[in-house]
Amino acid sequence: MLRTLAATLATLTAAAVAPLTAAAPARADGPGVGGPWVVSVGDSYISGEAGRWAGSSNDSAARADALGGTAYFDNAANTAETIDRCHRSKSAEIHIGGGVSSLNLACSGAKTTTATGSPFKPGLDFYSGSEGVGQARALQTFAGTHNVRMVVVSIGGNDFNFAGIVQQCVQDFLASPSWWKDYCADDSSVTSNFTTANVNAVRTRIATALTNLRTAMRNAGYADGQWTMLVQTYPSPLPGGAGFRYSQSGYTRQSTGGCGFWSSDADWANNTALPTINNTVTGAIGQAGITNAQVLDLASTFNGRRLCESGVGLYEEVGLANWTSAGAVDRTEWVNQIRTVTTAGSSPYYIQESLHPNYWGQLAVRSCVRQAYNGGTPRGGACVRTGTGLLGGEPRMTLQ
Repeated sequence: MLRTLAATLATLTAAAVAPLTAAAPARADGPGVGGPWVVSVGDSYISGEAGRWAGSSNDSAARADALGGTAYFDNAANTAETIDRCHRSKSAEIHIGGGVSSLNLACSGAKTTTATGSPFKPGLDFYSGSEGVGQARALQTFAGTHNVRMVVVSIGGNDFNFAGIVQQCVQDFLASPSWWKDYCADDSSVTSNFTTANVNAVRTRIATALTNLRTAMRNAGYADGQWTMLVQTYPSPLPGGAGFRYSQSGYTRQSTGGCGFWSSDADWANNTALPTINNTVTGAIGQAGITNAQVLDLASTFNGRRLCESGVGLYEEVGLANWTSAGAVDRTEWVNQIRTVTTAGSSPYYIQESLHPNYWGQLAVRSCVRQAYNGGTPRGGACVRTGTGLLGGEPRMTLQ
């Protein structure tokens, strides 16, 4: 109070002796002032992981290389990543354009809380240390000097051990014959993630993360009604068992398609795991008492374009030269192949890109994020594919 009083008196004194013609100082951007911004926070499903690749090819990575080696560079000089392996790609969904500026604070591998060490993974908290800061703290700092109208959130998948589940499913597929299938859906390392106790614990962690984002915006000077939290769910990256274009006999699903799941496990992933994760995410909104939230439902966004799904294929399978060929967006996959050490190796691919929305997938969701922004009056809905070809360089999507 004393500092505030002193500052006020100093301002009044200066005004009394200043020339009458002096111009008033320009008002800085901040809550409700200046051009609009949208900010993304969370994990790999919003950071832009795999956004370098448009479709897949086992013959030549160049066929699908839409963004090149600088795809994940996000520092000011475009020479490196701000945080190593966050993979904030240039095709990330948050960059909606149209006079709306954007900032990507998300990080591949992020959980609800920050993981220190190497690699550093900022969570949705207020951590501050020598490696960096948590995403909530970063949001608070940025929002204090920029007019943030919408914060888009994807979080919770890594708290459910997403990468470990995928690894176990592929391992079971490769290590068991078709006449004696070893399913991952009943492995203890997988089922332990979906017990009632763990689901409740993850929902509470997500609720805390969402509360942190609200606190960050309040600390930056925003009333809850001045901005919208757009919480997105996770998309289905694989078809159900009947939708694969490769037989589950032999190892073609993984060796060719990069989708080594038994059909039964793929059904379990779509019918049990994905709904459980998404219901936990949306349930956390109510648990946290977030009143200014909308939900972006991505569960069916990639249907018809999923990894190894019938109707699409690798470039060599569909007879197209590369990602710039006419019709490539409709005939190739929107989800990146699952890669192992042997298929990544010295290639330009990262294992962490596995089973994530690729270039086409990122732009598809971007279209829906733009529609969700709705000219500054954000709304929620289900993001679905409603046409073929590209519109403004993006797949034709509708927010329903």
